[in-house]
Amino acid sequence: MKKDKIAVLIPCYNEAKTIEKVIKDFKKNLPEATIYVYDNNSTDDTSMISKNAGAIVRHEYRQGKGNVIRTMFREIDADCYLMVDGDDTYPAENAKEMCEYVLNGRADMVIGDRLSSTYFTENKRPFHNFGNRLVRTLINKIFKNEIKDIMTGYRAFSYDFVKGFPVLSKGFEIETEMTIHAVDKNFKIVEIPVKYQDRPAGSVSKLNTFSDGFKVLKTIITLFKEYRPSLFFNLIAFVFFLLGVFIGLPAYIGYFQTKEVLKFPSLIVSCFSFTISLLSWATGTILQVLVKKDKQNYELYMNELYQHKKD
Repeated sequence: MKKDKIAVLIPCYNEAKTIEKVIKDFKKNLPEATIYVYDNNSTDDTSMISKNAGAIVRHEYRQGKGNVIRTMFREIDADCYLMVDGDDTYPAENAKEMCEYVLNGRADMVIGDRLSSTYFTENKRPFHNFGNRLVRTLINKIFKNEIKDIMTGYRAFSYDFVKGFPVLSKGFEIETEMTIHAVDKNFKIVEIPVKYQDRPAGSVSKLNTFSDGFKVLKTIITLFKEYRPSLFFNLIAFVFFLLGVFIGLPAYIGYFQTKEVLKFPSLIVSCFSFTISLLSWATGTILQVLVKKDKQNYELYMNELYQHKKD
């Protein structure tokens, strides 16, 4: 399969109102790029308009942005991948700079940072603003980073990142998964502030504030458990240890005062809590060893990928 220098990837679902402008803008700013539009079961004229505008149109029939990106990453080979939404909310003017970071080897993932620019003034959905802040705070605290925009749909990637990224998410939580993977695997990350503009009139967002928001939070918790199991299970162990002390303290004090156990139910629940605490600690310790081994295997895989790319 032919390898592109730059591949612009546009996942689309019912973006007939905006997709032509998006394609033309990126053609103008990245004339050397090949533009791919992946239609995710649109019921409007997204595919036809995209093809007429000069994009290569392909289809992903499993609904969900994560499913689209999984297929994109598998099917397309490029030195640099630029991912952007088809809703005309991201400026094409930043595209060349973002791609240059990747092509020059200075970044494996370039993040188009909306939140440091115009997002909070342009976006008219207050719960989206709150959700972006919440996700950013949680991930930066858990994974000890300072990434400013976790959920942006405007990113550039290296070949190594794309071919080494195991896509697990099916929907809009994919951006959160990408960010955590890049941080955990120590990829080179660069952030560039970009001007975000809200959707034009008549263009409707496919993101459900509450259901997709809960999916993102669930993804964060799941990835927290999988990427940092020691901290995750140690927190659980600490909670149950405190619970055991709080519930059992009256029974222990009574025993030392009277040499008799006067509150058997409290003592039983306390011992049960201590047992869960110990098991949680042991689980986190064992899983952390497995995570370390997985990271070692991942580094070996990336070495093989690099060697294959050289050959």
